[in-house]
Amino acid sequence: MKFYNTKNKKQQELEPLSGNIVSMYVCGPTVYASPHLGNARSAIIYDLLYRVLRAKYEVNYVRNITDVDDKINAAAKENGESISDLTERVTQDFHRIMAALGCLPPTHEPRVTENIPEIIEVISSLIKNGHAYEAEGHVLFDVGSYKDYGCLARRSVDEMQAGARVEIAPYKKNAADFVLWKPASEGDDESAKFASPWGIGRPGWHIECTAMSTKFLGETYDIHGGGLDLVFPHHENEVAQGVCAHEDSEYARMWIHNGFLTVDGEKMSKSLGNFTTVSELLDKGVNGDIIRYAFLTAHYRQPLDWNEKLLYDAKNTMDKFYRLPEIEDAAAKADDELSSYLEDDLNTSKAFAYINQQISDYNKSNDAELLTKLLGNIKFMGFLNYSVDEYFGRADDDAEIDELIAARKKAKQDKDFAEADNIRKKLDALGIIIEDNRDGSTEWRRK
Repeated sequence: MKFYNTKNKKQQELEPLSGNIVSMYVCGPTVYASPHLGNARSAIIYDLLYRVLRAKYEVNYVRNITDVDDKINAAAKENGESISDLTERVTQDFHRIMAALGCLPPTHEPRVTENIPEIIEVISSLIKNGHAYEAEGHVLFDVGSYKDYGCLARRSVDEMQAGARVEIAPYKKNAADFVLWKPASEGDDESAKFASPWGIGRPGWHIECTAMSTKFLGETYDIHGGGLDLVFPHHENEVAQGVCAHEDSEYARMWIHNGFLTVDGEKMSKSLGNFTTVSELLDKGVNGDIIRYAFLTAHYRQPLDWNEKLLYDAKNTMDKFYRLPEIEDAAAKADDELSSYLEDDLNTSKAFAYINQQISDYNKSNDAELLTKLLGNIKFMGFLNYSVDEYFGRADDDAEIDELIAARKKAKQDKDFAEADNIRKKLDALGIIIEDNRDGSTEWRRK
C-alpha cells in the first residue's frame, strides 16, 4: 500500500511498525455543535482508509472526542446548559450521523475528560526534559528548545508565527510558545476545571491529542490523519510535544491529510450563509449513502466543492447501486482490481470507474458471479447501508402504487397499451418514476 506522506511530501509504502498491526490516530470532533460538511468529509475519508487497511492488517484505530475546549464553554453558556449535557448530546448526535454516513466505529474513542492524568504526565515530562515552563499559572511549550519545530509544515518559526493566531503575552519567552495548561477563568463551569501540579485549570488543545494517541498507540505509531487545515499549528505542535516528551520517538511516521472543502466555490462560513450541517441534509431527505458518495468522488487530497450538481450526480449513481438485485449474503469484500486502486493512495476515481464498468457489464450479462463480486465491492466502499425501501423513501401506505403497477402490468399482458400508458401518467402525476426490467419486473421510486 502506498499513501502520500505530508511529512516528506511524497508517496511511500506503508511499513507497519508491528508486523501485521497498523496503528492509526485521527483527530475527532470538538463536541460543541452538530458536525458540519467539513467534519463529514474527514470522517468518511478516514473510514474508507480504515476499511482498506483492515482488509490486510489488524488495525488499532483511535479517534478522539474533544470535550474540553473554550468553544464548548462558550456554547454551553449561550445555550443555558451544563457542559456535560452539551457534550453528551453532541457526542450522541455525532455517533448518529457517523452511522448514517456508513462510518465504522473506531477501535478506541477516548475523551479528553477521561484522560487528564495522562495529559498531566506528558506535560510533566516536557517540563522535566527542558521543553516547557510555568508562567503565571500557565504551562507553555518552549518552541526555541526544539530545533526541528516546523518540520511538518516545512516553515520557519518566523513564518509560522506570522501566519498563526498566537496570543501575545508578556509571560511568554517566545511569541510562538503555545499553551499546554491554562488556569481556570472566573465563571468557568466546574466540569471544565481540573486539578494539576500547576493549579486548577484545563489542558491546551494540542497536548490532548499527543497524550491520547501515545496512550493507545505508543510513543511512535504508523499513521496520523486529519484535515489539511490542521497541519499548522495543531499537528506541528503535536509532533513537537510527542518527540520532546519521549526520547527517540518519531511520534507519527506517516501523516495523511485531506483537502479543503468549499461550498458553491466559497469557503464555508456562517457569515456567508452557506454553513451546512450533516443533520440539515439528512432532515431534508438526502440519504447518507449519497452524501458519502459525493465526498468520495474527489481524491481525498484535492479540494472539493460542495454544490447541487455534486449531490445530483451522486444521487444518480447511488440510484444505480440500489437498483441492483439484492444478495443477502454478499460480503463486503474488494476484489483484486478494486483493492489495487484503493491501495494506491485511495484512488477513488479509478475505483468508482471500475465499479460503474462492472454495473454496465452486469446489465449486459446478468452474470450471478459478477453480481456477487460487484455488490462486494460496493459494500466494501461503505455503501448499501439501507434497505431499498428506505433508500427510495417508500412508506407503509404505498399499496395504491403497487396496485397501479400491477394493473399496468396486466394491461400490457392484455396488449391494452393505451390503458398501460394511462396508468403510467397517473403514476407520474403522483410523483412516481417507474423502470421496467428485462425480466418483466417493474421498480419504482419517488421523484
